[in-house]
Amino acid sequence: MNMKAARVIVVGSCNRDHAWLCERFPQPGETRRALDFHSGAGGKGYNQAVACRRQQVATCLIAALGEDDIATLTRRSASQEQLDARWQTVRGARSGNACVLVDTHGQNLIAVDLAANEWLAAAHVRAQQRTFTTARAVLCQLETGLAPVHEALSMARRHGALALLNPAPVHADVDDELLAAADVLIPNESEFAILLQRLAGISVAPDALATLPDAALATLAGKLPTPSVIVTLGAAGCFIAHRDAPRLGDATAHGRVPASAVRPVDSTGAGDTFCGALAAARTWSESAPFLAAVQHASRCAALSTERRGAATAAPTLQEVRARFPIA
Repeated sequence: MNMKAARVIVVGSCNRDHAWLCERFPQPGETRRALDFHSGAGGKGYNQAVACRRQQVATCLIAALGEDDIATLTRRSASQEQLDARWQTVRGARSGNACVLVDTHGQNLIAVDLAANEWLAAAHVRAQQRTFTTARAVLCQLETGLAPVHEALSMARRHGALALLNPAPVHADVDDELLAAADVLIPNESEFAILLQRLAGISVAPDALATLPDAALATLAGKLPTPSVIVTLGAAGCFIAHRDAPRLGDATAHGRVPASAVRPVDSTGAGDTFCGALAAARTWSESAPFLAAVQHASRCAALSTERRGAATAAPTLQEVRARFPIA
């Protein structure tokens, strides 16, 4: 397939998502009848890459797969999404799998077997050196080992691309050095609280974050070593805090973006849609305020909750502009 030079590189995980819709989550020891079932390509890296590509931005995905039928299905799905995928095949390994339970209120429970994702190598990322020369944004998560994440963020800085890190799930070995390697950190409430506790010794209840005054939230964000922090707050929207000028072009040091009004049925993958759409939107105009990219990402994430699934629920650019004409 003839691919355009990548504007965004996503380095991360690929899994096969097996999702069950339930009226409510089972209790321990209880078996419940599912209302629906879906299986498809997923994983935080894949989801974010699809969300980015659907904003009409050339996207490269760097990820690892095993030697199994799931790898074949994932390659096919990536091709259908027009992703420029750079696969590392892990010999003798299985590909990642995730079990997703979604209730009728749109909440989810997820268990994941990372499998081949844990073997993604820094050397494989480094081998894509040429692709990094055209990228304007590099996006990573933590569903792999930390070595390829360090390598990707380092190469982003080396080539002048914006380095974005979604610290999900929070890795046991995450440290100040990793967070300082990113230009923008994108945690949700729970991840933000974990990082504050682990790296700054500050205890805060995740569900209390959205109610804090802006100045207090900005002070907490300043305790982490990443220059800019976006805390996604679910139905409360998101909060942006910049530690230093020029603040990625924003006029103020911190502020909120409210959530868009939607009719949610499934929140699975909304955070991934946010991250992928943010990376895409930032490449449209690097001189524009960063806030504009965050607003677009927030709209994309909100729309994704109106459909079931993760990558499959990410909206296209046309869908976002039809729903939000000012986007």
